[in-house]
Amino acid sequence: MSGQDLKRMTIAVLLGGTSAERDVSLLSGRTVSDALRGLNYSVRDVDPADEDWVAQLQGVDYAFNALHGPGGEDGTIQGALEALGIRYTGSGVLGSALAMDKRRSKQLWQGIGIATGGFEMLDADTDWQAVIDRLGKVFVKPACEGSSIGMAPASDAESLRTAYEGAAAYSGGVMAEKFINGPEYTVAILGDEALPSIRMVTDNEFYDYDAKYLSDDTSYHCPSGLNASEEAQVGAMALAAFRSLGCAGWGRVDTMRDSDGRFFVLEVNTIPGMTSHSLVPMAARQAGMEVPALVERILTLASEAKH
Repeated sequence: MSGQDLKRMTIAVLLGGTSAERDVSLLSGRTVSDALRGLNYSVRDVDPADEDWVAQLQGVDYAFNALHGPGGEDGTIQGALEALGIRYTGSGVLGSALAMDKRRSKQLWQGIGIATGGFEMLDADTDWQAVIDRLGKVFVKPACEGSSIGMAPASDAESLRTAYEGAAAYSGGVMAEKFINGPEYTVAILGDEALPSIRMVTDNEFYDYDAKYLSDDTSYHCPSGLNASEEAQVGAMALAAFRSLGCAGWGRVDTMRDSDGRFFVLEVNTIPGMTSHSLVPMAARQAGMEVPALVERILTLASEAKH
């Protein structure tokens, strides 16, 4: 369906929600709404935190999902929209649920041979020293959150226990992922295409929530400095990881590169940020696409999707 056809319909932009990423989602949603209104789309902002949000969807033809985190990015809202008969942007129920669950994503990648770092699940009875002995320095993270929320590094038993206690405040379990010593690259996915990779550099110990959304000192390199062969390699890996989870439409795949030059997939984000600090708009711009065109392309992909 063309953009002109979609402009005759009512588009709901889903934003906010109730997850720990609510504030980021509000910023992303406003970016999307502003872009669509600037292109003369009929837009209705809908916040699922409102009691009457389902009623607000009456008469809506498509939903642009800008919800981040549990409830919006894990298949829950996708299932609700399907029950309501409303087409939506991004991945379907299964792809969304799998990508949100870092444990199952990594288990799947290990099973099909996509390189990903070693990890272990943690609980209150974990032998902290044994995990450090096996993995060395790790990053501890909630298994079903995004935006580096609840994430902390650990290099000894005591810091591992402390990091676990911080991450355990979130749902979905806690994982310790082996530290990969090297630069981080992220690859945006748009339809069947991997956009130019971005290399992130931060003065923080890792690319945390502050570095992603608040700091003005984080630097982003796009072009990332990879040569053509390396760019093709990380792009192909990102597409393979994205497709293996059943994801579709658009997203972002985060990777690390170790000191030997090997790339490892960290995770797939099915609804990446669309804020002023966000990476997908940056990669799209490098590919010659400004935010309004990017938003319209994502909406058009939704009209072509099977879910």
